[in-house]
Amino acid sequence: MIVNQTLTGVLIDEIALDLDQLARACKVEPDWVVRHVEAGVLGVSGEQAAAQAAGLRFRSVDLARARRLFELERDFDANEELAALVIDLADEVRRLRARLRALGVSTP
Repeated sequence: MIVNQTLTGVLIDEIALDLDQLARACKVEPDWVVRHVEAGVLGVSGEQAAAQAAGLRFRSVDLARARRLFELERDFDANEELAALVIDLADEVRRLRARLRALGVSTP
């Protein structure tokens, strides 16, 4: 069952979302979040997730990553590992471009 409530606003890193709040914010089932945590592509590592189950806490970076993961999986029918790889590579490209800009090198 997907909950129709959507959380909006600014999430600061000192305030964390629980499992249900993250699922609602991403418009996914809590099981989807748990699967991705256990796979190691979202939030804490798989071992910690199994130990913490309902006590999982997520930061703003986890919320952004979860939304991007879901969009890639939905739009391109990608599995969770492939979606995570695409996000990791895109993040690395952004970091490298920022470093180049800091050095005064223009990027395309």
